[in-house]
Amino acid sequence: MRFLLLLLAGYFYSQTLYAQVEPLSPETLWTLGRTSPIGLSPDGDSVDYRVSHPRIDSNDFVTSFFRVAVTGGSARNLAESPDTKKYSPNGKYVLYDQEVLVQAIRASDRYNDLPDAHGYVWDALAYRHWDHEEDGHFQHVFYRPVNASENEAVDIMAGEPYHCPQSPFGGPDDYIWSPDGQRILYVAKKKEGTEYALSTNTDIYAFDLESRKTENLTPNNPGYDQAPAFSPQGHLSWLQMSREGYEADKNDIILRIKGTDYNLTAHWDETVRSFYWSSDGNQIYFTAAWKGTVQLFSLPVDLRNPTGKTIRQITRGSFDVTGLVAEHKEGLIVTRRDFNRASEIFLYRPRNKSWLPLSRVNDEAYAQIASSRIEDRWIPTTDGKEMLTWVIYPPGFDPDSIYPTLLYCQGGPQGALSQFYSFRWNFQLMAAQGYIIVAPNRRGMPGHGTEWNEQISKDWGGQAMEDYLTAIDALAQEPFVDSDRLGAVGASYGGYSVFQLAGIHENRFRSFISHAGVFNLESMYGTTEELFFVNWDIGGPYWDESNAAARRSYREFNPMRQVDQWDTPILITQGGKDYRVPMGQSQEAFQAAQLQGIKSRFVLFPEENHWILSPQNGIAWQREFFRWLDETL
Repeated sequence: MRFLLLLLAGYFYSQTLYAQVEPLSPETLWTLGRTSPIGLSPDGDSVDYRVSHPRIDSNDFVTSFFRVAVTGGSARNLAESPDTKKYSPNGKYVLYDQEVLVQAIRASDRYNDLPDAHGYVWDALAYRHWDHEEDGHFQHVFYRPVNASENEAVDIMAGEPYHCPQSPFGGPDDYIWSPDGQRILYVAKKKEGTEYALSTNTDIYAFDLESRKTENLTPNNPGYDQAPAFSPQGHLSWLQMSREGYEADKNDIILRIKGTDYNLTAHWDETVRSFYWSSDGNQIYFTAAWKGTVQLFSLPVDLRNPTGKTIRQITRGSFDVTGLVAEHKEGLIVTRRDFNRASEIFLYRPRNKSWLPLSRVNDEAYAQIASSRIEDRWIPTTDGKEMLTWVIYPPGFDPDSIYPTLLYCQGGPQGALSQFYSFRWNFQLMAAQGYIIVAPNRRGMPGHGTEWNEQISKDWGGQAMEDYLTAIDALAQEPFVDSDRLGAVGASYGGYSVFQLAGIHENRFRSFISHAGVFNLESMYGTTEELFFVNWDIGGPYWDESNAAARRSYREFNPMRQVDQWDTPILITQGGKDYRVPMGQSQEAFQAAQLQGIKSRFVLFPEENHWILSPQNGIAWQREFFRWLDETL
């Protein structure tokens, strides 16, 4: 009788818990805190981190700062931001970056008597980047004595029209002190105008405090050199891509010992995201995409024989290890996320493979939010390979019911479709509205070998489209998938994919949603800002008839050339300050759909860039997203 009572009590308790759980809504999603680590606190036994919370009423974010012991426990709210200044090893100087005016490009800067003139004067390309016009201001690196005023600061890039940190995604990791404090190392792409727009050649430079001279430390590598870091023994290391113009090239860890450079990961068939030296200098920890996730790896380092060492995978599971914050005697402090939970800070103990959550910013909220079941499927492709496909099910999924299903098309095109948690393309949110999500790791994604990753370049409309259709066709055979209610959604290259599929899908889909998608490869080439991207991935300019790869892209893989085959409702959304995939791409697609009498809608956010970032716009975007699906699917 006692056992029966316990069973009944457990049943009613579980039912009470389930009754309290609700599907995720856009409004709830935009109340969640966004956690990012700062680093170890001065005592070395606590972790400092920041949390940004969206404020819907004022349409902005409020940031708070916290400290928690490495061994866990309650976090303490800090009254002010921790000191994140970069002090020289001897403690005499502080290092930072700030914006300075270098060139007179704005009309008001060129003509002092015209302070209200709002024009720009450019003599070459690179006149705009990501979401802003290049107006002659550049981010530069400065240092000054600790107790000195800003007037005594030294601009180590004085007068140079170059950025450090790199725009738009660089940060404080782009510049560091040398171990002896005599030099400042920084990352810059020292090219101007049209040459800047065509190149990925960043280098690592060293500024000598005594001589005030700058030396290029990586002049012989034509691709990206970035993320400089010194080993505990004082040896320089960095991340390197070897090919000029290829922004998604294999990223390797380079170690310099007595003037000789060693590629520590040349033998490994994957690409490194970030790395961190162990305190004893005997190994490097690094993160990398791996089979639809991002995991933590370790690489032994032998200074007498640096290369070819066996790489060991440290973490395993259906999650992303998005960064390594610090090494501690208790373990490794990392950030982790998955499809059901935003990023939080954890202590990982490799010896017993245990995880201890240190930040619990959204625990209370997630206790009230229903989770989605996640499944990984390996699906045979049309060219005889196996493709990982994530399947995300609605909360409370019932295999005896049938569900409308969305094919998710990832951007990049070489972006990893890992266990990310987006505040826009959120699988948990989509599933919560009653949709099954099919997310294939199609050609062009890291984590499945370099050949798989590189196959997308100059083949945008080829095998990747076959991969998409293979994935949705496989899931459409399931009895719980309503094969008459299929949709395809995506952004950037994913938006391109939607436009391309709209012309070739042969009545598979009933609805499409494209955000910031490439529609016309010719006008894309004529208006995008980083030309190295389209040169490498599309093959070059549309006027070069001698270039077979480019000719194929513009003729066979250009969505606007199949637009006469469109017959399916399509929602098109766009940010007005998106200069990577400019607004005209969405305008052309909407106009083509409207003039052919296809049910279509254009949603423009004039102040947003390639992403929708502000709270109210984010909620509005998601409401339009699901309103469209309600109408068409």
